[in-house]
Amino acid sequence: MVKFGGSAPATTFVNSTQLTAAIPAASIASTGTPAVTVTNPAPGGGSSNTSTFTITAGAPQSIAVDPAGKFAYVAGDGCDVEDYVSVYTINPTTGALVSTGPPVPLNDEFTDSVTVDPSGKFAYVASSGDVWDIDFGSVLTYTINPTTGALTSTTGGISGTGTNGTPEFFNSVAVDPSGKFAYAADGGAFPPGSFGGDSSVSMYTINSTTGALTSIGMIAAGTGPVSVAVDPAGKFAYVANFESNDLSMYTIDATTGALASTGTIAAGPGPVSVAVDPAGKFAYVADWTYNTEGSVSMYTIDATTGALTFIGSIAAGTSAFSVAVDPAGKFAYVANWTGNDTEGSVSTYTIDATTGVLTPSGTIATELSPTSIVIHPSGKFAYVTNSGSNSVSMYSIDNATGTLTLIGTVGT
Repeated sequence: MVKFGGSAPATTFVNSTQLTAAIPAASIASTGTPAVTVTNPAPGGGSSNTSTFTITAGAPQSIAVDPAGKFAYVAGDGCDVEDYVSVYTINPTTGALVSTGPPVPLNDEFTDSVTVDPSGKFAYVASSGDVWDIDFGSVLTYTINPTTGALTSTTGGISGTGTNGTPEFFNSVAVDPSGKFAYAADGGAFPPGSFGGDSSVSMYTINSTTGALTSIGMIAAGTGPVSVAVDPAGKFAYVANFESNDLSMYTIDATTGALASTGTIAAGPGPVSVAVDPAGKFAYVADWTYNTEGSVSMYTIDATTGALTFIGSIAAGTSAFSVAVDPAGKFAYVANWTGNDTEGSVSTYTIDATTGVLTPSGTIATELSPTSIVIHPSGKFAYVTNSGSNSVSMYSIDNATGTLTLIGTVGT
């Protein structure tokens, strides 16, 4: 007989080295690691060694690392089961991720983004919701255990309708460097803008004790806003608008956190991710087009006004999906989604410290359909979520060249 997670499902003898067991759907409906053993009846029987059957939660969409570099968080779309956030500790020497246990379930669908605030005390998870079922999205708040990295749900969950009474379908959330304000792009399910959403940015203040979000209103963006970034000084914010193929630019009121529009600037086709370098001098946007070569749009930032000036674009891999800059501002990385359940890649670039122009320096393979890339605060490691293979690829970074070297993968 086979025993699966403590139960004894119907077992069929195939031959002297093989059995089959009918596992009920309910036994694999939730994430976990049930034990599997085989037993023979007495006399002369007994139990086999134990194997572990891992039930994964679904397609990972986003990864974030806390400012101290101790913990990593992966948010994923459950694919017909509840969405989730997986928690990992990070080995400071090797960069390896180690799971801390079963994922944290979320009460929403189509989870797109996870963000850790600059203090490392709170995590925010954005979900666009299921637009076909008119299930509006949410931004959920969690406190972080400073010792274990464990997440605990707290007050401040934002869901249902926006402050103007219209549905919101959140694609991403960003926190300003002071940890006082948060901004969420309300673009709708992917491709953003196609299935609803406000084409706006929701603005919040953050309770410094609980992490709770309080709405301070919404401001218009382009069509299908999908990614939001705040500059390192907390003076400016930028939003990539997937369907209008542009970036919305804003100044930030240092007292209230309110955004004020300063206009838009053109991007490449399908801008899906925006990142600002650590010095606040340059901005980079990954431009996504289905199954064709992607690109990175490059901009300089006016230190006084925050205005962007286009300085050109450079080729990336197929369906460029996520862009990140290392903490020293020397290198940029783009995760290339490539296609459904297709091996993806990461494009690597060096950054000209004076002009901000990117120079390609190579590519490295990922697993299937990468969706997000993040750089460790030390600049020594990079992590990529692979939505098609339910995994995270882990890489070390050469400090001199920016070259990535695979150090392994871990499941989500």
